[in-house]
Amino acid sequence: MFRNCMISLAILASGMSHATQTPQQLVDRISEDLLIHYQVEANTSDVNNLPCQTLGADWALCNKSVMTLSNQGQAINNKDWSLYIHSVRIILSLDSEQFTIARLTGDLYELKPTVAFKGLEQGESLDIPVIGEYWQLFASDFMPRAFVNHEQAEPRVLKQMDTEDLSQFVKPIAPSLLKRVSTDNNTLMTPKTRFEQNQDLDQLDIASHIVPTPNQVRLSKGNLDISQGLDFTSLPLSNEALEAIEHRAVTLGLAGQGEQKVYGDIDPNALDSKLRVNGGYQLSVTDRGIAITAFDETGLYYAVQSIFSLVDIQKPTVLPLVDVADAPRYQYRGVMVDVARNFHSKSAIFQTLDQMAAYKLNKLHLHLTDDEGWRLEIPGLPELTDIGAKRCFDKSETRCLLPQLGSGPTSDNFGSGFFSRQDYIDILQYAAARQIEVIPEIDMPAHARAAVVSMEARHRKYAKLGEMEKANEFRLLDPQDTSNVTTVQFYDRKSFLNPCLDSSHRFVKKVMTEILAMHEAAGVPLTTWHFGGDEAKNIKKLGGYQDVSSKAKVLGKGEIELSAEHHPFEKSPKCQALIANNTVDSVQALPSYFAKQVAKSAAELNVGAFQAWQDGLKTANSAAEFATKQTRVNFWDTLYWGGSTSAYQWANKGYQVIISSPDYLYMDFPYEFDPKERGYYWATRYNHSRKMFAFAPDNLPQNAETSVDRDGNGFSAKGSVEAAPFYGMSAQLWSETVRTDAQYEYMVFPRVIAAAERAWHKAEWELDYQATRAYSQESNYVDEAALTKDFNRFANALGQRELNKLAKANVHYRLPVPGAVIEQGKLYMNSAFPGVALQYSRDRGASWQSYEVNRVPSVSGEIWIRSVDYQAKRASRVTTLTSEN
Repeated sequence: MFRNCMISLAILASGMSHATQTPQQLVDRISEDLLIHYQVEANTSDVNNLPCQTLGADWALCNKSVMTLSNQGQAINNKDWSLYIHSVRIILSLDSEQFTIARLTGDLYELKPTVAFKGLEQGESLDIPVIGEYWQLFASDFMPRAFVNHEQAEPRVLKQMDTEDLSQFVKPIAPSLLKRVSTDNNTLMTPKTRFEQNQDLDQLDIASHIVPTPNQVRLSKGNLDISQGLDFTSLPLSNEALEAIEHRAVTLGLAGQGEQKVYGDIDPNALDSKLRVNGGYQLSVTDRGIAITAFDETGLYYAVQSIFSLVDIQKPTVLPLVDVADAPRYQYRGVMVDVARNFHSKSAIFQTLDQMAAYKLNKLHLHLTDDEGWRLEIPGLPELTDIGAKRCFDKSETRCLLPQLGSGPTSDNFGSGFFSRQDYIDILQYAAARQIEVIPEIDMPAHARAAVVSMEARHRKYAKLGEMEKANEFRLLDPQDTSNVTTVQFYDRKSFLNPCLDSSHRFVKKVMTEILAMHEAAGVPLTTWHFGGDEAKNIKKLGGYQDVSSKAKVLGKGEIELSAEHHPFEKSPKCQALIANNTVDSVQALPSYFAKQVAKSAAELNVGAFQAWQDGLKTANSAAEFATKQTRVNFWDTLYWGGSTSAYQWANKGYQVIISSPDYLYMDFPYEFDPKERGYYWATRYNHSRKMFAFAPDNLPQNAETSVDRDGNGFSAKGSVEAAPFYGMSAQLWSETVRTDAQYEYMVFPRVIAAAERAWHKAEWELDYQATRAYSQESNYVDEAALTKDFNRFANALGQRELNKLAKANVHYRLPVPGAVIEQGKLYMNSAFPGVALQYSRDRGASWQSYEVNRVPSVSGEIWIRSVDYQAKRASRVTTLTSEN
């Protein structure tokens, strides 16, 4: 009797505790106790039997996963709370009576308990099947930092998901689930497949190999003693350039008394005609010393980088005796860094500039603005950074932008942040000292949500004060525009700066003028303005959809109410007025129309070059329609979808074409086909260093012979027109899945070095473009043996020297995952970069042993393998294999 009374009292006390629990206590408790796990169940869209078409999936492509909610604390019975998750795939269906789901904007979804919510007892789990658009093929498709909220409390991130270790909430994706479609022939990377991939590489003597490869190198016998350091002060370089050189010398361990002087002068007439271009030089290292003759200051600087390239930091006391004649392939050798989707710090940008200079890359294209963030202080427009540079949980978006891309509800992460005016000036000066031009990109008219929301906040502020002229001065939305639009990242019409408003033009001029002033303050001219211009479209007006009421439905297209969809600006009275007075032909022509207006503003401010992603200029007839002296396009069509042909058409229209092909040059894609790697993969399942190295940027059709499409299948390619040479080449890092500086450096290094190789040096195995020649997996034009031999040299240079320099500079680069097989009880290992130290473990990583080719170990059971840097401080991802026994 007494015991029953005590139990009843305990139950009553528990009930009272729940009843008196504050909303904040509820949120805090759920955030501590609730777990989420994701398990992929179906991907292969053409055979998975999911209702993709009727759910309205683009091209009727969808996947299924299960989201499991588990409670590890006291019972959760309250229904008055919401769970917010990030999903980069449109969620089409949530199969649960206990929760509703609604998308707020972009990738942010709200799950809310219904009246049917049964609660979660301690130790209880609830499986919720989810159908999403497209595929879930890499762990990074799932975003961290789901959070819980109550309207009367501060939101809290689920403790379990406040991590960058995706394995904490994403269960392993089975190999059988990794096909996008049934014809997907990509090869999953395993120790065995890596071993086979690396078998045509062997360790070489690369003492005289310079990265990127010079035009000509002649090696002599002997070495030059540099044990006392190098003295560069005799070179006719600016103090800033000399400081940059000294900085790298110290990093490489070459600091000393500098008894070995490096002499040089600028004398174009002393050079061969092929070297008389910006960056051309001759370098001579003899037993008497080092001498440089250069076309310009940049050539002197690059010659010094070639000296550094010859240095082996494990024995930095001698240089081989060489004569070098060198000049760049392209005058534009770029790296684009997206700091808008997720911010990357000034120190990370400085680190990037150091390494760009080391490998003779000369254009840093900063993608400073996008839907998810505005990253540059603009004097006079504080809202751009007070609101547009910050993400937090504010549904009204009056204080910040809503959380996106796994940033969670708070602003203390790389979802928020910006460069101050002084930061940007510092970056400009740091880059200029290293012979690098900074190209600012302010993306418009699409991808402009951060700016639009910020200027709406400005409008409200001044409208409340009754100052309507100021309120409307820089407003970017037509308030009467009712266009129903879905952008590529699933935003609405607020993603678009309206090109038909005078206030939009004032905004552009204001921003451009302030950035120009920063360049002037830095003493670095603003020579190029990047307009962005990409993806100004409604994705639901494209070919992957059909009307739900159509009587002639076809397989393979999602069913939606097409009549409710509009092109951007279609319902804007301001834009309709421009069409009515024949200023533009159609709403589809508005992005290119706006580009011309922005180019005119740039020309008026004496900015010589206008640059854009090519699709932003598609309704212009030629480069002659733009007011600047040069008009450049970053060409980003995939080659297997026609890019190998259309790139030359852009060159023929007078544009300076910068090859930026995503299927070869996007560094936000995974390094290899392994679900543990990070990145998007809409154009290819992998972009590793070898693929980038083998890219032929002048002869785009050639790549059909040496690579495959995104499904691992061959394709054919042929040009259609003869064309002017391309102007340059650029490697890109988009940041949707890249949330930290360490992740950023992992994604960029070392494969950007392969991009630098191709931008600087045209290899002998690269064939000249011929419009009439068709390439495919069956053609036999490319000298594959020469390509393999060339890559072997490059891979050895990375494995033996260049990765060590990255380690010395504290770059968080990616070490290659080793290849390995066990045959007859013996472990055989290799690397994509011969010379990298390899290790194995017999005890699940408790201890590691060095792998030596000449002492093949006997093993049994499960073996763990990895590669490490030369100091054994950093390691690759660990993988395992099992012996036959």
